[in-house]
Amino acid sequence: MDFAQLETYKENNRFEAKAAQGGLPRSVWETVSAFANTEGGVIVLGAKERKDGTLEIAGLGDADKMLDDFWNAAHSPDKLSYCVTSDRDVRIEGVDGKELIVIEVPRAGRRLRPVYVNGNPVTGTYRRDHKGDYRCAVNEIQAMYRDASDESVDTRVHENLTVADLSAETIGSYRRSYELHHSAHVWTELPDEEFLCRIGAAKVGSDGAVHPTSAGLLMFGEEWRIMAEFPHYFLDYRQELGVDERWQARITSQDDSWSGNVFDFFRRVFNNMKQAINVPFKLDENSERIDETEAHDALREAIANCLTNADYNERRGVVFLWKEDGLHFSNPGGFRVGLKDAYIGGNSDPRNETMMKMFTLINIGERAGGGIPDMVKKWTSAGYGRPVLSERVNPERSSIFLPLAIGPVGNVGNDVGNDVGNSIRDAITVLSKTEANALRIIEENPKASAQAISESLGISKRQAERTLSSLRDKSYIVREGGTRGYWVIQ
Repeated sequence: MDFAQLETYKENNRFEAKAAQGGLPRSVWETVSAFANTEGGVIVLGAKERKDGTLEIAGLGDADKMLDDFWNAAHSPDKLSYCVTSDRDVRIEGVDGKELIVIEVPRAGRRLRPVYVNGNPVTGTYRRDHKGDYRCAVNEIQAMYRDASDESVDTRVHENLTVADLSAETIGSYRRSYELHHSAHVWTELPDEEFLCRIGAAKVGSDGAVHPTSAGLLMFGEEWRIMAEFPHYFLDYRQELGVDERWQARITSQDDSWSGNVFDFFRRVFNNMKQAINVPFKLDENSERIDETEAHDALREAIANCLTNADYNERRGVVFLWKEDGLHFSNPGGFRVGLKDAYIGGNSDPRNETMMKMFTLINIGERAGGGIPDMVKKWTSAGYGRPVLSERVNPERSSIFLPLAIGPVGNVGNDVGNDVGNSIRDAITVLSKTEANALRIIEENPKASAQAISESLGISKRQAERTLSSLRDKSYIVREGGTRGYWVIQ
């Protein structure tokens, strides 16, 4: 990057500038914590923000001493729970005869989070959103600790339940799918209780009896029993293809006409969403029409990925939407690996590993870390735009978007809410100050017009329109209900 152009950049959710004229700022550690617990970011010391949001290079009086102060504190557990930066991440840069310190903070691995300051995770854990650094709530910290464990969260045994409390109908449906792919396997002859133990849906408890695991309860339980153990459990699918109605079809786990469990939800949603996929006329070697394309496999992967990576202890539940622009999948909990690593693949780390295994046993999903790259490849090979992964915090959610438009939709790295690169250029081109402020206004008033945003931010209406267009292109917002409608934050 050409640091001579630094003054043209503005702070955003992955870039922070601090004047640091009075020495190393105490707030730098809050930002280090925030970036480490989110998607990483860049801090520049020696630059201050002007009223219009652009930067002014002030320089540092003694950059070498400040750098020493930074490292002394960074390696102290009383200041930072874990030093996430290495020598290659922190350096002094010269611009027009002035010195700056550049700190590139990487995303911390899940086993190291939460990264907190001043020795107290409750008061010293921060994250970064488009508004800046914010102190994490207790539930966010607890979620990070859950993710830090090496034991999959869905292996917990529910000794207050028995296998008889699960849905026999759902178990039967799963076993039929299993037998289609493993017709000669010895497990097909096992009684239900032993079969469920083999696939991880049940375990022997401390009392010597067999009980469902969290994976078994979520996959095969009935909704009312699931909610007794996971009070915030909720699965929601909506087909929203027009402006005259709120939805044309809906499936929720709270509809008592079906079990409400994850496996039955998967089957119902796939049978609905697959209708969005174009199936060209094609015959196999036996002159039978081929009813599925690679896009169908990509759709299965997207659904299974969200269901097996959801944090079922968190609020707002799993939400799937079929809209005119594409298929949207969102679940509570962030990606366990960074967005960049998720696109690359090769490092499978599902939040609910046992549930993923159960899907894999019936040839749905991929445990070897190739699921997301394979999904992207198959969806685009079918002629659709490139799938987009995104991640948001406060509350933490991860999303997959399968566009129904033909052809490419942007490129990986610049089309997601939190960019996937680690360079300064990546960090400072994600969200401008004007975009962040416009998003804040939309949060407070979803019906805000371009004129209202221009008046609130003191910019021209044309600039406000460009800002809204940019937020829409970056998949931050979508428009519902036409010109008289409202904005929805993705």
